[in-house]
Amino acid sequence: MQMDGNTIFITGGTSGIGRGLARAFHQRGNQVIVAGRREERLREVCESHPGMAWFVLDVTKPEAIRDIAGRVVAHFPALNCVINNAGVQMHLSFGTDGALDDARLQEEIGTNLMGPIRVTAAFLPQLVKIAGKDPLLLKSGKSGAPTVINVSSGLGFVPMARFPVYCATKAGIHSWTMSLRQQVQSLGVKVIEIVPPWVATELGGAGKPGTTADGHGPIALDAFIGEAMRELATGQDEVVVAEAKRLVAATSLETAKKVFSFMNG
Repeated sequence: MQMDGNTIFITGGTSGIGRGLARAFHQRGNQVIVAGRREERLREVCESHPGMAWFVLDVTKPEAIRDIAGRVVAHFPALNCVINNAGVQMHLSFGTDGALDDARLQEEIGTNLMGPIRVTAAFLPQLVKIAGKDPLLLKSGKSGAPTVINVSSGLGFVPMARFPVYCATKAGIHSWTMSLRQQVQSLGVKVIEIVPPWVATELGGAGKPGTTADGHGPIALDAFIGEAMRELATGQDEVVVAEAKRLVAATSLETAKKVFSFMNG
C-alpha cells in the first residue's frame, strides 16, 4: 500500500486502533476522514490534527451508512481507501437459564460484522470508479490504488471464551475479507486484513494492566501502530502483528489460503 497521498475514511476513528491509524496516516500526508458515534470525540480528534475531517456515523444503521457514504464521496471525490475499524467487545455468558441480552447481542454483531460489510458495499462503487480511471494504479503501487482495510483480531483465529460473540464476529470478518478480496481483485480494488493482538486500548477494558493466564500482556498502542504501518507499506494482503502471529499460526493460515485458492480458483 502506498502510505501517502491517499484520501482515507476510517470508522471508529475516535479511540484506540482507529485513532492511532488516523493519526499515523495523517502524519504521512494523507487526507483522513474519521467517523464515529460521538460528535464531541470527533471534534476533539480533528482539532488535535488540523486538516482531518469527521462525520457522525453509527455503523449499525444501514440508512446512515448510505447517507454518509454519499456525503463523504461528494466532499472528497478522490476517496480511495476505506478502513473498517469500528468495533465493540462485550462479556457474554451463556448459562442454564437461557437468558440472553438480545440488544447487546445485536449491537455487537451489527457493529463488528454487519457494519464493515455495509460500509464496504456503500463505498465500493467509489473505489471501483477510482480504479477504473487508471487500471495500472493497483499494480504500480501509486497512491490512487483503491483499498479496503478490515481490522479483525487474533481472537478471530483462536477465540477467548469470555468474549464469545466478539470472537465469532472477528472470525466472520476474516472469512468475509478473503471472499471480498477474491471478488473484487478483477475490479482493481485491493483488500487488506489487519490482525491485531491484544492492544492496550479501552476496548472491552483491554487497556487495563494485567496479563493472560500464560503470561502475555497487551502491546502498547503506539508500538502496534508502528508495526502495522511498516507492514502495510510492504503491500501484503494480511498484516498480522506481534502476538497475533502466534494465534494465526495455530490455525495454519497458509494451509487455509492454499485450500481457499483451490476452492475459488
